[in-house]
Amino acid sequence: MFFAVLFFILGAAVGSFSNVLIYRMPRGESINFPASHCQSCKMPLKPYHNIPIFAWLFLRGKCTFCGEKISFQYPLIELASALLCVLAYFYETRGLEMFADGFYGAIFKAAMLGICFILLLALSIIDFRYKAVPDPLLFASVAISLLYGFNLPTSFDSEGLLRAFDSFINAAIFMFAFWLLRAVVSLALKREAMGSADIFIAGVMGAILGIKLGLMAIYVSALLTLPAYVIVRKRGYELPFVPFLSLATLIVYAFKDWFIYILGLIYG
Repeated sequence: MFFAVLFFILGAAVGSFSNVLIYRMPRGESINFPASHCQSCKMPLKPYHNIPIFAWLFLRGKCTFCGEKISFQYPLIELASALLCVLAYFYETRGLEMFADGFYGAIFKAAMLGICFILLLALSIIDFRYKAVPDPLLFASVAISLLYGFNLPTSFDSEGLLRAFDSFINAAIFMFAFWLLRAVVSLALKREAMGSADIFIAGVMGAILGIKLGLMAIYVSALLTLPAYVIVRKRGYELPFVPFLSLATLIVYAFKDWFIYILGLIYG
């Protein structure tokens, strides 16, 4: 439970920082300056005001200076991020004895995976709100998903390097496939189709899930998109695809044993 608690704290802390990214990056603001402050009265926050999840509860969802309500989004994202990191920890270390061979490598992979899922969550929220996402977050998500392919401390032997190279190749294949699909569909429709951000998320899918499970995730994302599209199509709402790709990646990863079983039935 020590590592589970540690990953919960890690996820909550990264989730707290992702709240800053979600708010500031689409507005073109610095993520470093000014320091955390109330969006209403602009008063700088005390260190204990920034404790993930608990600060919002202690303050009862209101600014301690002006009494303005603090959005419920902040603790919700922090809690979701903490749970994503815990999920990554349990899935990556299951079947391993603590401190046994491969345990520390699994810890590293779990940390990279948890952070990657948190970035996908942040990208999804930004895409829902603005229909565009910051390039630095996309680049970071792809880079961290590639680091997930490493299995420290054995990644620098020949077998470990091959596994890491496979993750890179899978990401490249998915990114190229989405780029080609976007180009063909845009040419057919004579207008820009799909967002360029989808290409990077496809790379994340390939790096984390591999080819077969990545294709399953694309199929799942299409299934998730259909009912949402039916609901919004008459309202003229442009439906972002990043949240559905991200959610499908999480679903396929969390239930990959089931999807592997399904693939076994399909391919015999």
